[in-house]
Amino acid sequence: MPSPRTPIFRQEYDWNAAEKSYIISSFFWGYLITQFMGGYLCKLFGVKRVMIWATFCSGVCSAVTPPLINWSGWGAYCGIRVIMGCAQGVIFPSMHQHLARWSPPEERNRLGALTYTGIEFGNVLSMFGSGMIARSPMGWPGISYISAAVVFACCILWFIFGSNNATESRFIGEAERNYIESSLQHGENYYKAIIPIPWRAIWTSVPFLALLATRCAAIYGISTLQAEIPAYMNGVLQMDIKENALFSALPFVASWTMAYIFLIASDILLKKKWLSLTAIRKTFNSLAFWISAATLIGIGFLDMEQKSLAIVLMTLSVGIHSGATIGSSINTIDLSANHASILMGIIQTASTGMSIITPLIAGAIVTNKGDRSQWQIVFIITAVIFIVFNCIYVAFGKAVTQPWDAEDFLLDSQPKLARPPSKTTKLEKLEENKAISNNS
Repeated sequence: MPSPRTPIFRQEYDWNAAEKSYIISSFFWGYLITQFMGGYLCKLFGVKRVMIWATFCSGVCSAVTPPLINWSGWGAYCGIRVIMGCAQGVIFPSMHQHLARWSPPEERNRLGALTYTGIEFGNVLSMFGSGMIARSPMGWPGISYISAAVVFACCILWFIFGSNNATESRFIGEAERNYIESSLQHGENYYKAIIPIPWRAIWTSVPFLALLATRCAAIYGISTLQAEIPAYMNGVLQMDIKENALFSALPFVASWTMAYIFLIASDILLKKKWLSLTAIRKTFNSLAFWISAATLIGIGFLDMEQKSLAIVLMTLSVGIHSGATIGSSINTIDLSANHASILMGIIQTASTGMSIITPLIAGAIVTNKGDRSQWQIVFIITAVIFIVFNCIYVAFGKAVTQPWDAEDFLLDSQPKLARPPSKTTKLEKLEENKAISNNS
């Protein structure tokens, strides 16, 4: 999947700051629109179709970017990035629905975290690769062309090997298929039926609302970490880390590395039964939020003589924040495997709004980029958001399937699939015996 980041352009285009800001933000205009739609599309057409068309469309957008820019300038570039954002907006809901259909409950934590490490790897690869391609004879257009080629190759692999569920796959054995299917509790026509969405139950679910709040806080915070801290270091510490490929990539390398550390730690805790899944979610999310909050405040008190420490704290903040993947990102599948794509669509729509709000708030507060006291206000606000919203998640969050996940939730006043097996009551036994006697 191509990165939404802007390629490194040579001085070929005389674009002003406003035009550049439109280009950077245009991706998120489209990305915001289709998040919610992604959940519906997965239910109607299946994850495989939605994913392949979304990815293919992204590749096409990447391939046509250089000629479109040469043809119509920055306006055309904004347009193609809006389309690319629309295509990629359905990816996360699809990904969560796919995990819900393929991963046994005991393995969802591991498989979900592994999936997210692919995103971090893509960030690291694009940071290092884009610079080398831009400096090659291909120049910056090579970034778009090579990205498109990689995307098309992935589409081919996905078309061949991808399946909506284990029963449709041609590449797994019967034992593996039976293991996956037996671990997922669902009815006989589960894969053919479209389960009604319990909107009222979802919007009144306290665990889901707590998750929604904490994911919005997470995106607000990571936007500050990845976008505002470099601006602070440039304005206050006189460091332009964007011009240094190593410094630019360090936070992403840290995030990718720490994701595996958190994954291994959570696996050990679950296998040893030292912590429940709910406790692991809350513990890892607390580490990610509260340590990031502390480092944010710390960075705001550094001066020009402590540049190295600033780099360390920034890298630590982004790296530790990857714990939020296990902490809350994949919590949608815990709450409802049947409606995971819908939940993720709601969350992604709201949290993408945070990506838009964050720079606006920072821009309103910081009128002088060299004034450290103004930046401290930005960081303190973010730290407070981290702390408060994580407390909400700790108090009300859960990692257990909710009653409204049942296939027959809207069809039965007491959904059978939402109720644990119970012993036959004496009255039921008497009625059963009476029926048998009458038939005799």
